[in-house]
Amino acid sequence: MTHSPGGAAPDGGPAPSTPLGGPVPAHPVYPDLAGKVAVVTGGSRGIGAETGRALAAQGVAVCLVGRDRPALFEVVDGIGKEGGTAIGALADVTDTGALRRVAERVAEELGPVDILAAFAGGRGSPVPALELSEERWRQVLDTGLTATFLTVRAFLPAMVERFSGSVLTLTAASPASPASSASSGGPRPGGPDLAHGVANAGLTTLTRQLATELGPQGIRVNCLAPSTVRTEKVAAAMSKEAQHRTALRHPLRRMAEPADVASAALFLASDAASYLTGITLDVAGGRILG
Repeated sequence: MTHSPGGAAPDGGPAPSTPLGGPVPAHPVYPDLAGKVAVVTGGSRGIGAETGRALAAQGVAVCLVGRDRPALFEVVDGIGKEGGTAIGALADVTDTGALRRVAERVAEELGPVDILAAFAGGRGSPVPALELSEERWRQVLDTGLTATFLTVRAFLPAMVERFSGSVLTLTAASPASPASSASSGGPRPGGPDLAHGVANAGLTTLTRQLATELGPQGIRVNCLAPSTVRTEKVAAAMSKEAQHRTALRHPLRRMAEPADVASAALFLASDAASYLTGITLDVAGGRILG
């Protein structure tokens, strides 16, 4: 990883020691996860891939779902080489039939699903409201919100039948503090990105609603809300200077790595979080604005 030189940062503050992401601690061990079965969508790369690796390292049998065959099976093969158990499923998570087939395959090859990480979704360039086409609106809502609903629906019946399960959703870090979000009923809008803003708010509400409905049936539902994460895609799209500036906007003075989000996912999936449901956990390095 890249480390910054000593001295002051360009903004006059202290220079971050790891402005472009930098080393993060090893994932903690949660013994209760061993022997469980997990499905992770968006598993080809980035947060989904790292979460799949982290779960497999805990002894979880993992099904990674994605659409990029080479990338997906590179992750699956890597898990196997490390001694983990993983299968890959090529599927479009906006396709109900494809999700049903994945659920059937997982039940047959790995067993009942204990953990569902519905992490698939894309975030393109922001589009101001006056320039937002109906096609773009529907695309963002389908991939950013409806896909999560369809994924949960595909695996939910088996969880309800077993009276057990942990569901994780993924949105973007809110620019509002947790307190102000709670008092206003949702996150405060950010920049000119209407469709994604609505999808993100919908994911938070979906999480809370599912948690309320499914809690009595033994199922926990929580949401992860990371700030800018230095995934492969982000690292390729942003210059080193832009990454440095982004790091400086975080009190912890670095960008998040996929492993930061994966560690939070492990915690929420484990028994250590057995009394947590309906929460949205900002994995944002302190970048929460009041």
